[in-house]
Amino acid sequence: MTDQERALKYREPGGSKWLTRALLMALALLMLIPVAVTFLYSFFSPEEIKAFMQTRGSYDAEKWMEVKLSPMMFSLTQYYEILIRDTSILRMFVNSALYTVLILLGQAAVIPMMAYGLSRFKFRGRDAIFFGIIMLMLLPFQVTMVPNVLTLRSLGLLNTVWAVVLPMWFAPFYIFLIRQFMLGLPNELLEAAQVDGAGPVRCYGLIVLPVCRPIIGAAVALSFADCWNLVEQPMTYLSQRMDLQPLSVMFNQLASSSSGIEFAGASIYILPALFIYLYFLKDILAGVQLTELK
Repeated sequence: MTDQERALKYREPGGSKWLTRALLMALALLMLIPVAVTFLYSFFSPEEIKAFMQTRGSYDAEKWMEVKLSPMMFSLTQYYEILIRDTSILRMFVNSALYTVLILLGQAAVIPMMAYGLSRFKFRGRDAIFFGIIMLMLLPFQVTMVPNVLTLRSLGLLNTVWAVVLPMWFAPFYIFLIRQFMLGLPNELLEAAQVDGAGPVRCYGLIVLPVCRPIIGAAVALSFADCWNLVEQPMTYLSQRMDLQPLSVMFNQLASSSSGIEFAGASIYILPALFIYLYFLKDILAGVQLTELK
């Protein structure tokens, strides 16, 4: 092999890697454009936003659509309207935060423990329970909606906060995800702990949970997105309690007729999900890499 061929051999992977990075970066920037535009428009005055939104549907097909890249006057009026003057959107934001916190706390207590039991213990009916979890994971919400409504009504929980929270504590996808990860844990690790006198509870709290932190962090980030964007569950279970509706349900009403503050509301709504994603970014990447290794 000549020096030129050897140089080309080692140059190709690097060039291909940089090309892949460039394409992925371009796609990421393209996906972030709506988010950037949302934050930009949140600093327009409500009057300017109303005038701009009234032009929807009146574009000439032969001309480029006008896109405003800077406000006529920088304004924080949208945020003032939401946070101080009219607190209805802020109340819905608090509802969304309440549901998300309660659901995540319940899932943190229930799901890893269920996954641990289904992965490390052998008992009669274990496979049947796991098969039921897979079936629930595959069924859409529309199929389980009527049984859930009947159950919640018989328990007296319909049109309460717990009607949305309790069914989400047993999310089958995250039980399946964490259980499959726990199956890959080496038995020698737990056997060594048992030789030292650790029981199942100590093994779970001191060994299994720390080792499973990457996959649990990824599950928390994904579950946060599910909880933060709840739409069908509140609309079904809280049909008579509009005061308990989260912001995700009310966003369609904000966009149907422009009030001039929808972009500030969307910006406030995006921030928690963005912060959660950045906080658990390392866990998400580690969870994906460990899943690929398996």
